[in-house]
Amino acid sequence: MSDVIVVGAGVVGAACAYYAARAGLDVTVVDRGPVAGGTTGSGEGNVLVSDKEPGPELELALLSNRLWRSLADLGGFEFEPKGGLVVAETGEVRRQLAELAAKQDVKHTLVPAESLRDYEPHLAEGLAGGVYYPEDAQVQPMLAAARLLRHGAESFGHGTLRLRLGAAVTGFIRKGDRVAGVRTPQGDVLGDAVINAAGTWGGEVAALAGVELPILPRRGFILVTEPLPQPLIRHKVYTAAYVTNVASDSEGLETSAVVEGTPAGTVLIGASRERVGFDRTTSVPVLARLAEQAVALFPALREVRAIRSYCGFRPYCPDHLPVIGADPRVPGLYHACGHEGAGIGLAPATGHLLAQVLTGSPTDLDLRPFRPDRFAEESS
Repeated sequence: MSDVIVVGAGVVGAACAYYAARAGLDVTVVDRGPVAGGTTGSGEGNVLVSDKEPGPELELALLSNRLWRSLADLGGFEFEPKGGLVVAETGEVRRQLAELAAKQDVKHTLVPAESLRDYEPHLAEGLAGGVYYPEDAQVQPMLAAARLLRHGAESFGHGTLRLRLGAAVTGFIRKGDRVAGVRTPQGDVLGDAVINAAGTWGGEVAALAGVELPILPRRGFILVTEPLPQPLIRHKVYTAAYVTNVASDSEGLETSAVVEGTPAGTVLIGASRERVGFDRTTSVPVLARLAEQAVALFPALREVRAIRSYCGFRPYCPDHLPVIGADPRVPGLYHACGHEGAGIGLAPATGHLLAQVLTGSPTDLDLRPFRPDRFAEESS
């Protein structure tokens, strides 16, 4: 019998389990696959404040950014406080980026066109300027999830953390109106509370409990280059179109140049977004467009070979806010899903806040904007 069952062993579920165990709760993590076998294993590892509009998500991102920096002391997941550089192709876009940065009220530096190469020597010529965000960072998402679970399990003097992998949740156990555990083909798992951290499949898990969460998959591709002998790119670099695409509701294909290096010497190239269900078919035209946009931003990449690509599915919510907190429709059920492409960056804050809720502590942020029943209110 556990205090908390976490459904999902991605980075959000791992963060929920870690903070709950650190708060003294006994935790069991249940996943139908391996650790980081879903969206987490297909992510870039973004820890961003630069792409967030002012409001609840930016507040969540700032809290999470601070927590990631504290978690970096754990080591082992390639935390890189590299900073992010958002570049503008035109003077008008540069003005819009400056206005957004002023409204965000986070640390930033306006970079004139003539200073861009001080930040990134290999950037293309002719760009109009940009904004540098020193708080943007990067983690290796699979390592981060595994590390959080390991340290949660080693929370000596606190709670406990156990893993049940390869166990798909097929239903919920009830005690009266309250959730009292989950059913799996490998047997029932009993617990006082269940956290739905199933990522793109969060809507399906919610449906098993009889509630609706409108979470849909939004596919994205990433290109990976051969390892380079010398670092080519110092920061996370992307064009202003990335911010627009993140906030878009379009079902169609959208791409924007997002380029960064890794400690292994490879370069990661994104980003694409499209809603095509769970279709994993490799799209050569999309990959070609990503490569073309990356070369336009960093011409030196023209001579670099791409060695592989991969795709994943972002858990998309219609209002672009995650679902975090207790579900008033089902006592004992909590949600931590729907983060779209920001789940890796927002994971620590999500886990930290839910641990506060579960232990009856005051929360560091107001969770009402993220409440699970908000969609039912909108449709009524």
